[in-house]
Amino acid sequence: MNVQGKKKIIIGIAVGLALLLGFAYFQISAPEPKVTDIFSDGSSAFDEPLEQQQEAEKVAIIKVDVKGAVNRPGVYIAEAGDRVIDLIADAGDFAKEADKDQVNLAQVVEDQMVILVPRVGDESVETIGSVSSSGSSSDGKINLNTATQAELETLTGVGPSKALSIIDYREKNGKFHSVEDLKKISGIGDKTFEKLKDSIKVK
Repeated sequence: MNVQGKKKIIIGIAVGLALLLGFAYFQISAPEPKVTDIFSDGSSAFDEPLEQQQEAEKVAIIKVDVKGAVNRPGVYIAEAGDRVIDLIADAGDFAKEADKDQVNLAQVVEDQMVILVPRVGDESVETIGSVSSSGSSSDGKINLNTATQAELETLTGVGPSKALSIIDYREKNGKFHSVEDLKKISGIGDKTFEKLKDSIKVK
């Protein structure tokens, strides 16, 4: 092979190497193609539902003022679904002079509620704040949602059996939403209700 032929081979090899190097450089430096999701607006489809779920899972915090014949009166933090008996336990339980029969231990507590535990010999339990553990109030009406059995029995035509039925109803079904709901209790018809309606309330 003459010298001219060898030069052609060397030039061909050089050109081939240059092309390979150029192609490799282009592959390395070229930006990755951007994949566009035509169904997405740029945000995760699960962001908002997840936030809503986390918000729903937050436990409601309730502050309750426990007063009267308990060992440690004060404001306590409760959770949704807690009952009066739970808050009295937090307050160190009943004091020796407490009149337990006047307190509805099964009542579900609410925010800003006042649990006033009377002492034996107290003539009456006045409503303090927005809610009281007793069903009696300054207007003389009985609150169907908080009244004890003894307080319910002071109503005309309501004896021990009907008083227990009223308490059993609200524990199973929740609060009375209106005084007319009292007619849902077995044995309390229109005539009995007419005698009671001016002496009761719901709150």
